[in-house]
Amino acid sequence: MVEGKARVVGPDRSQLLWDLVDVDGLVPADHRARMVWLFVAGVELGPLYALIRSRDGKAGRPAADPAVLLALWLYATLEGVGSARELARLCERDVAYRWLCGGVPVNYHGLADFRIDHGDFLDQVLSESVAAMLAEGLFDLDEVAIDGTKVKAFAGKGSFGGEGRLARFEQQAAERVERLRRELEADPGAASRRRQAAQDRAARDIAARADRARAALARLQAEKAERKKTHAKQEKDKSAPKVSLTDPEARRMRFADGGINAAYNMQIAATGDGVVLTVMATDRRNDTGLAVPMVQDIVRRYGCAPRRVLVDTRYATAKDIVSLASHPGDGMGGGIEVYAPPPEERMDVKPATLRRRAAARKREPQALKDWCSRMQSEAGQAIYRRRKRIELVNAQFKNRGFGRLNLRGLVKARTVALWHAIAHNILIANRLRLIPA
Repeated sequence: MVEGKARVVGPDRSQLLWDLVDVDGLVPADHRARMVWLFVAGVELGPLYALIRSRDGKAGRPAADPAVLLALWLYATLEGVGSARELARLCERDVAYRWLCGGVPVNYHGLADFRIDHGDFLDQVLSESVAAMLAEGLFDLDEVAIDGTKVKAFAGKGSFGGEGRLARFEQQAAERVERLRRELEADPGAASRRRQAAQDRAARDIAARADRARAALARLQAEKAERKKTHAKQEKDKSAPKVSLTDPEARRMRFADGGINAAYNMQIAATGDGVVLTVMATDRRNDTGLAVPMVQDIVRRYGCAPRRVLVDTRYATAKDIVSLASHPGDGMGGGIEVYAPPPEERMDVKPATLRRRAAARKREPQALKDWCSRMQSEAGQAIYRRRKRIELVNAQFKNRGFGRLNLRGLVKARTVALWHAIAHNILIANRLRLIPA
């Protein structure tokens, strides 16, 4: 039998402590945070510093270093963190985020603004970083795979409404703006005026959202009317167009699991090594006809076009295949070869239909004949099978939180896609540099 009372050291939370913490020593040399900071150190941040209003010789509190904010969001994107509030909390308690901060104070409001305010700058960073990898010889642009992936928007199913609901929403928004304007003018208190001003901004934001919803609904109605000219029977059975009052630019799309959600269709072009070349945010329900715009964006960024483009069935239309075949490409001629399986054709048709189809095949442009011959060959099918690598890029994006947006609008959706593309390429570049020559 044990005698006496157990002797332990209990907590004393009133005791003041002077801890010496070497944050740099807590972050390993091969940590992702150091990789991100090394990348940011090579980025030209002049455009961001030019936006800072705090200047030497003038009053005002110093701003947080844009290099720190850029590194924080890139590292957070790799870690699947997409919330500014969560990122601000991590900067207080997580060693890697504290190391990136280096003592720079941050708050969620500044982090949130920085994430969405610099889409053009991020677009330039993506182009310059990929161009630097090209110059380094880490990959080439001979072959590019393009694919679309649907991302859930920051809007629920119940936010969609038709003409009647939109009219009521517009009326309520206008009444709210007018009521708050009168209250703001009549309130003598400064603190109350600031609160009312914030409410007034929110009301005006709702009114602006109603205007965008009206424009989006008009566009959908025009699309339905145009499609009705060629597909009258199908359009007759469909309901009237509806638009989201939460995110007017989002559209209802069917996902692979059969569910229908408010979403955006994000287009990604990547090389076989996984380097993301460009991204595009669209509200299109399908990818048909987007091959040429994606190739044009690659040419805009890097001054040259790929030799081969791997896409899914119906991604490139017959017109796209002909257009890309006549593209100058890298200036050496030959055009761009499209690798995409031909859509299946119904064979249970009348003999006259088969004869007309065969006659139409003979009149097709040579580019389409070459495409069919290419896809029927074993070599062509082997090349097309490499398109599956773009699915890995999509999966990696989704694993980092890209499956659902927490921002509204096409512009912000594209900005989030750019954050993911740049962060993804940081890891790919590090992997390619480790491969022996």
